[in-house]
Amino acid sequence: MSDFKQNMFDQIQKKSNVQPDDIFKVAQSVQNADFSDEKTVRQLVKQLARLSGKSVSKQKEDKIVKAITNNNMPKDMNTLSKLFKN
Repeated sequence: MSDFKQNMFDQIQKKSNVQPDDIFKVAQSVQNADFSDEKTVRQLVKQLARLSGKSVSKQKEDKIVKAITNNNMPKDMNTLSKLFKN
């Protein structure tokens, strides 16, 4: 693994306590997922919340699901991080 990738995964693990292997498992599981399907997206949001040990309110879950299923995801990190904040 390149130094850049290793550093990125180290930062993710440090901030979220999610192991790189878990990230790869999630990525593989959604490789052919239909992100326009609300049920699929809700399941993914719940799975990621469990992995990170974070709770996601119903309101926040709805907001995230709506953004993903409508293909209306933010393109920059600042806007994306605002979506996930309380």
